[in-house]
Amino acid sequence: MNEAGSLTKAQLRLERLALRDALSVEDRQTKSLTMAQLGAQALSFAPGTVISGFMPIRSEADTRPLMEALRDKGATLCLPVMLDRETIVFRAFARNAELVKTGFGTSGPDESAAVLDPHILLVPLSAFDGRGQRIGYGAGHYDRAIARLHAKGLEPLLIGIAFDCQEVPSVPAEAHDVALDAILTESGLRHFSGRAGA
Repeated sequence: MNEAGSLTKAQLRLERLALRDALSVEDRQTKSLTMAQLGAQALSFAPGTVISGFMPIRSEADTRPLMEALRDKGATLCLPVMLDRETIVFRAFARNAELVKTGFGTSGPDESAAVLDPHILLVPLSAFDGRGQRIGYGAGHYDRAIARLHAKGLEPLLIGIAFDCQEVPSVPAEAHDVALDAILTESGLRHFSGRAGA
């Protein structure tokens, strides 16, 4: 096994987040705008399709231009909101909606917004590999949210959002890990074939 393959998820997370943090603000913004343009061109969906984005925290890609481009193509947007340390719900995100602090450094619509089940999830992450395996931030919030959607019989399209520098040779996947359907970086939208559970 090569050295990269023997790294733990925690080590890979720290390594790739450090690379992401090292990108300048200007570089991240330029890459985010490129991602928005390429993602809006590549993603096809019916009008009214519910797409969950997320408001960027720390050094994440800025998904706001992408979300607005998808809204202009007819998407119904929602944002993840932390109800507690365990539970994410997805609340409708109307144009120009006032956002409130929703815990864990995030912001989203308040409790008056409708709770929706997304057809497409834009998923934040710390690292990913060429098979569509992802490493989150370690708390399992998205894993539990995806499991709840699956339990309702829903199979949302999972699209990771990351910069190219966050790719690793291999993520040590576990049995409960759900692979991404695609990844969107500043190089464009890449679909994965043969993902686990597909």
